Amino acid sequence: MEPCRRAGLSGVLCSLSLLCVILDIQLDGVFGATQAEIEHHLEMGRKLLAAGQLAEALSHYHSAVEGDSKNYLTFYKRAAVFLAMGKSKSALPDLTKAIQLKPDFLAARLQRGNILLKQGSTQEAREDFEAVLQRSSDNEEAQNQLMKANELEELQEEAQAAYHQGDYSTTIALLERVIEISPWDPESRELRAECYIRMGDPQKAIQDLTPTTRLRNDNRAAFLKLSKLHYSLGDHHESLNNVRECLKLDQDDKECFSHYKQVKKLSKQLDSAEELIEEGRWVVFMTYLSPEAIDVCSEAHQRDPRNANVLRDRAEAYILNQDYEKAVEDYQEAREFDGDSNDIKEGLDRAQRLLKQSRKRDYYKILGVSRNANKQEITKAYRKLAQQWHPDNFQSEAEKKEAEKKFIDIASAKEVLTDPEMRQKFDAGEDPLDPESQQGGGGGQQGWPFHFNPFESGGSFHFKFQYN
Repeated sequence: MEPCRRAGLSGVLCSLSLLCVILDIQLDGVFGATQAEIEHHLEMGRKLLAAGQLAEALSHYHSAVEGDSKNYLTFYKRAAVFLAMGKSKSALPDLTKAIQLKPDFLAARLQRGNILLKQGSTQEAREDFEAVLQRSSDNEEAQNQLMKANELEELQEEAQAAYHQGDYSTTIALLERVIEISPWDPESRELRAECYIRMGDPQKAIQDLTPTTRLRNDNRAAFLKLSKLHYSLGDHHESLNNVRECLKLDQDDKECFSHYKQVKKLSKQLDSAEELIEEGRWVVFMTYLSPEAIDVCSEAHQRDPRNANVLRDRAEAYILNQDYEKAVEDYQEAREFDGDSNDIKEGLDRAQRLLKQSRKRDYYKILGVSRNANKQEITKAYRKLAQQWHPDNFQSEAEKKEAEKKFIDIASAKEVLTDPEMRQKFDAGEDPLDPESQQGGGGGQQGWPFHFNPFESGGSFHFKFQYN
């Protein structure tokens, strides 16, 4: 109490003053950290970082920063751990804090400039490199990076100009170097993806857009575009996955939710179709799938009317739907955009043969069976019709002649459709019993466009369009 009397404090005030001092010491022990503890965290962080145990190292650097928020080196070291973990966005605030605490800390400025350059922020990156060169004019790294920043800015301007002129090939070529310098810049990848879309290459567009979903904190636009691209390619599962990611960011996003309902409906239908495939119910399956395939292709065609692959796939869907005239029309239009494609030439030839065949005799129609009927169904239909139209069942000469003609057609249909090789020729648009058709040659490929054959066993079905 003697110090209190010398200070002229009363007994009560003296007691309160001493209590505050004691509490202050105790609070420091609870909420703060001693210098020894901070040094221990820094040392452990250094050792764990060297050992590659990044998460554990980061935990110790967190503790060191909390213990001493005025030490620029602590922030810089934590930034180093974030960078080692590939978290450049988290490293930036720590580097900025280190620079604020020590403006002449050149290593932090150089590191921040490198990150900003990779993110495509040329102006901010240039400012950091110039600041380094003002204090250290012979810093070779800063000189080289400043040259890259200037080059990047020029390339970005040239790419934008080429894009607005509709020169997508030049834009892509320029963006190749842009992305090499700034791989973490989402805008460059999004622009190149748009060029690929306009050039009819959705797969490459997907490759560019996918990383942008991680480069932006809220990139609903990229998730939605990815979903639509996968949808146009017939990959309904990936389409559904991406639109769900969009809704995770904002469940009230109207555009994403509208597309989600559309994809969800398609996905449900196609999953049901796959079940029908596994059960061997081909007739139901083809009735189920063809109209949906036509709708998907038509939607893709609206977005990209000059895409020959889209037209080719819709033509194949029309063939499955036995709408041969429209199939021929689509193949003819596809040939205008891609006259060198053998697939399109062969497809057009097959569609024209099928159209011609449909105007003559159709063995499936003669027996009253689907184009996907199995051998048992064909034989059953044949027996029923053969019994019905046997000439012995008729009395008059005219009726007998009509029955004979019918009977011959029924027998011919059974012969063709129960012989795998002959049936394959017929499905390709060639009548194996027609001498004129035989002279035309060209076995062609069997008309199943979606990478499956319902007359072969084994393997699971996946709905994938061919245009890619």
